[in-house]
Amino acid sequence: MRSAWRTLDTATLRAVVVMSLSVLVIGMSYGVAAHSAGLALWQIVLIATVVLAGSSEFVFVGILAAGGVPILAALAGLLVNTRNFGYGLAVGKHLRGAPEILLGAHLINDETAALATAEPDSRRARAAFLLCGLGVLVSWPVGAALGAALGGVVADPAGLGLDAAFPALLAALAIPALRDGATWAAVTIGAAVAVASTPFLPAGLPIIGALGGFAALETVRRFRTTTTRTPDPSVTAAADDDADVTSRDVPVHDTIRSGR
Repeated sequence: MRSAWRTLDTATLRAVVVMSLSVLVIGMSYGVAAHSAGLALWQIVLIATVVLAGSSEFVFVGILAAGGVPILAALAGLLVNTRNFGYGLAVGKHLRGAPEILLGAHLINDETAALATAEPDSRRARAAFLLCGLGVLVSWPVGAALGAALGGVVADPAGLGLDAAFPALLAALAIPALRDGATWAAVTIGAAVAVASTPFLPAGLPIIGALGGFAALETVRRFRTTTTRTPDPSVTAAADDDADVTSRDVPVHDTIRSGR
């Protein structure tokens, strides 16, 4: 694994560091929100370590702060986290063996998936995913603990002004993947679905709806593949007729000379 990490270039290593620091800061915002919702320090750190999914934890804490039942808050967090299924399909092919896949299932999230899919080959994607995952595994609970400690000082998480920092970082990581028209189409459809559903769905669910863009992309790709591989019967028949005409036009003595 160490040798695989050495294959990562400076830009990727820098992205891992920036991502981990960003997660640390966002974790502080989560810790403040969780403290305001009445969770104890040990509960905040335990949830941050075991769940390791920022959006789900924010949804969980938000429902608790609004007076919701904890089991319903947990179910809402699980629903938001179903988007990790798509991430797992994209990243799982780079992992090796059951133990690494189990570890990857815990480390999969928006940040690690974005960083891994931006790499050009499987070996580097695996290294970037695991390295970033370990960074998030450390920085998110630490940030949550720091935020919980600051909860008595900063009562309003929005006062930290961190709302746009994380989406901007993820967008910067995703832009290099937009190399062709089909991918742009998927992004456009997904963004339209997410924006249109935001006023009607709880936080996090519009992201799941955005996966419709990727479904549309896969449908178009399958259609193109089928169209390319399926020959036109009329063209095939015309080619056969031309072959028959050509064979009939060959003189008899040429046929004898060629051994036919």
